[in-house]
Amino acid sequence: MSEFKYLFSPLKIGATVVPNRIHFAAHMTNYAVDNLISDRHIHYYRERAKGGVGLITTEEMGIHPTDHPYDKLVDVYEPEVIPGFKRLSRAIHDYDTKIFAQLNHNGMQGDGKISRLPVWGPSTGKDPIFRETCKAMELEDIQECIEYFAICAKNSVEGEFDGIELQLGHSSLIRQFLSPLTNHRQDAYGGSMENRCRFALEVIDAVRKAVGPDFTLGIRLNADEMHPRGGLTHEDAKQVAVRLEASGQLDFLDLSLGTFYNLFLVEGSMHTPLAYTVPLSAGMRSVVNLPVFCTNRINDPHLAEKILENGQADIIGMVRALICDPELPNKAMEGRTDDIRNCIACNQGCIARMGLGYRLGCLHNPAAGEEEALGIGTLTPAETPKKVVVVGAGPAGLEVARVATLRKHRVILFEKEDEVGGQNILAGKAAGRQEITGVTRWLVSQLNKLDLDIRLGVEATAAQVLAEKPDVVVIAAGSFPKTAPFPGEYGPPQVVTTVQILTHAVEAGERVLLIDLDGHHQATGTAEFLADRGRRVHMITAALFIGSALGPLQDLYLTRNRLALKGVTFTPDIAVLEIQGTLVKGLNVYSNELIDFDGYDTVVLAAGNIANDSLYFELKGRVEKLYRVGDCVAPRKTDMAIIEGHRIGRAI
Repeated sequence: MSEFKYLFSPLKIGATVVPNRIHFAAHMTNYAVDNLISDRHIHYYRERAKGGVGLITTEEMGIHPTDHPYDKLVDVYEPEVIPGFKRLSRAIHDYDTKIFAQLNHNGMQGDGKISRLPVWGPSTGKDPIFRETCKAMELEDIQECIEYFAICAKNSVEGEFDGIELQLGHSSLIRQFLSPLTNHRQDAYGGSMENRCRFALEVIDAVRKAVGPDFTLGIRLNADEMHPRGGLTHEDAKQVAVRLEASGQLDFLDLSLGTFYNLFLVEGSMHTPLAYTVPLSAGMRSVVNLPVFCTNRINDPHLAEKILENGQADIIGMVRALICDPELPNKAMEGRTDDIRNCIACNQGCIARMGLGYRLGCLHNPAAGEEEALGIGTLTPAETPKKVVVVGAGPAGLEVARVATLRKHRVILFEKEDEVGGQNILAGKAAGRQEITGVTRWLVSQLNKLDLDIRLGVEATAAQVLAEKPDVVVIAAGSFPKTAPFPGEYGPPQVVTTVQILTHAVEAGERVLLIDLDGHHQATGTAEFLADRGRRVHMITAALFIGSALGPLQDLYLTRNRLALKGVTFTPDIAVLEIQGTLVKGLNVYSNELIDFDGYDTVVLAAGNIANDSLYFELKGRVEKLYRVGDCVAPRKTDMAIIEGHRIGRAI
């Protein structure tokens, strides 16, 4: 406890006292059913309360029929939401955690294809992502929106929430009124700072009247749009904060950063610094007296404690950190910080899934979104302990071994290399991808506390496996790169795979052609790895652009920016027909023009992998229970390896 003097001290926010300074801030989940709170919501949020978080703010919830940026949004204006709100609030209160409702209208960042209504905005325009021309709100629209905020506030109070957060952040109609980037009105709601604040103040006033003087009410404010063409600057945002605080209606100030013009700032990946918004919260704290909330890439309690100690914020938002490990607060409070499963900001299981309309999950934590079945306290000892042989110590094999050992099975883990981690370790060798190896570090830290037999440097054969007389065998042998994915006569050292480059098995020549069939970090990370070593890299792909899978991860812009600054060039729309030596024959997939790519010293292939499944088929029918997991089933990403490993560990 003494290690975290500030983090585990209570904080009074208006009429609400939160037991500690850790905040599970608002974020999408796509868990709603019929636009209502679902059982999945309740299990998900309750898991974080059970894990010790002091304050939870729900995902944004829609306040008006015109607001539907995505399909699975909770509609607060419908009275049918109240019973679900009560179930959720009471589940959270069982653990002394407090819960706020976030109310929002996304404005021009909405989708009329879902609502079948015009999208509203302060002025006519298009959001850069939704690209739908919005209707400039008339005065009666503005008044209706204010009234709906008040209705939703009353429903939130009746739903037994402890407070309300009004969204004025990155995806918010109110922020669009505040910003000269999106507000071009010539009436009382546009032009001067005073006029642009009018809508926000009227919403705040209506909500305060609806909830009464003793109910906690605050805002999430955009602290800096960081747009080069005249959006809200940090200094502008501080002026807004001072004006809104002066209303006397607010109890706290939460912060966000960026807009949909620069979404990579809203949801920073591992290519953004830890705690990168702290200067903004410190700036806000210097001009207002309200408690100031800070969030974004704060994944460690020691970092959170330092921010509080330095007076840069009053409470710390830890969203992905608590998606990854709901028990982070309790582990920190109990002195078990080495057991914390730290978020690696890969964005693969959370942000990428949500942005594509899938349910929120986590690459690192297979229980995220599956708390009812896989959450805290659900892992029980096996009725009959078995002898289990696991072959392969990548993420899939390590998770099988961890879960099976926790369930009291006797586990032998074979790994042909001298270290564990498999392709997770390899992925960490690519430029800027070192944090991804946090997956392996955590798994190893947990296995080191368990009693199992790990045999490194042993390439298991069928005879060795059978000699152990196992009850269960799990093959997690991974996959290996395709070395000849195209017709022709070629091979190392002139034509090599990304693996051979990243492991220094082959050193590339000065001019490199990288063929990207991956679209993910394997290709771009290797290109940057080479560029950092002075190579001139040219990337070609059949896709519309290099890094085609990086958009949902919020990594596309920064990755392409870095590559361009390092001299990497891109040619999209090229299908490779064959390779002869280092001559690559391509076809423009639109013009059908034949193009020769020649004059390169090294050709690097990011062309996919093949399952390493020979041992599985050799053992099939020869052991009582045989499973395979991860890339050994089919080459995919780490999230599927861990999910499958976890499921098999429970099923044994």
